[in-house]
Amino acid sequence: MAPTDVTTLIRTELPRLAGSLRKVGELILADPAAIAHCSAAELGRRTGTSQATVTRFCRAIGLDSYQHLLIELAQERGRSESSNWGTAEIGPDISPDDSLERVVAVVGQADLRAVQQTVERIDLTSLERAAQAATRARRIDVYGVGGSGAVALETEVRLFRIGCTVRAWTEVHAAATSAALLTPADFAIGISHSGSTRETIEPFELASTRGATTLAITADPRSPLARAADIRLISSSAETSFRTGSISARHSVLVLIDCLYVRVAQLSYARASASLALTDHITPQHAVKARRGH
Repeated sequence: MAPTDVTTLIRTELPRLAGSLRKVGELILADPAAIAHCSAAELGRRTGTSQATVTRFCRAIGLDSYQHLLIELAQERGRSESSNWGTAEIGPDISPDDSLERVVAVVGQADLRAVQQTVERIDLTSLERAAQAATRARRIDVYGVGGSGAVALETEVRLFRIGCTVRAWTEVHAAATSAALLTPADFAIGISHSGSTRETIEPFELASTRGATTLAITADPRSPLARAADIRLISSSAETSFRTGSISARHSVLVLIDCLYVRVAQLSYARASASLALTDHITPQHAVKARRGH
């Protein structure tokens, strides 16, 4: 599995940082290429902090030293320049005067990069554990609100189609009621970009206390949702102007859901095949036929 880009790591950790540590992170994200040529002392001066603060920042995001940060930035730049997923010179900022062509290029590159990073960082052992748990489960609960609620509903549709007993819950009272009725034979999935959404964490933790196996899908591996989970799958995002990380991450989360769905279908091949065979005719039957000669 390829390493996660250090700028993605910084972006994930930034909400937890405050004061001088946050200033260091924001400056690195503003111009990673320029920072790659700075000493720790110079970066401290640029942020109005100190060399010691820069070192503390590196440790706060899980790196051993400032030298480690520089190595990670150089490796990320190398991966970006050699990647076939987009061009390195297109940045994330979109101004009111930019052409539609540039808008499409920036948004497309950001989404492709986020999907690529997600695929690179998938923990195959965790994905297999999640698929095995979903396949064996008597019942599957999926929790998510807002944008993650839409993904939860999509997860329900996909797993239901292959014969799983699954329900998406996007309202906290209903979700908590369902979670309270789970057993160790069940499986609960919590979806939250930040991993800190209380309406998702509450039923998710309740499901855990009831003995259900739990899966967190989040961009933050150190979030409360991730810490409460038996299994974690981590998504990536790439922000652009007008699009927050939670919006841009949706494609990445759906990739994870797709991988889970296909693996569950493999593990329950007879059931999944029978379910698909019984439902394949429904969509074509409701398709409107085009009129000829008009």
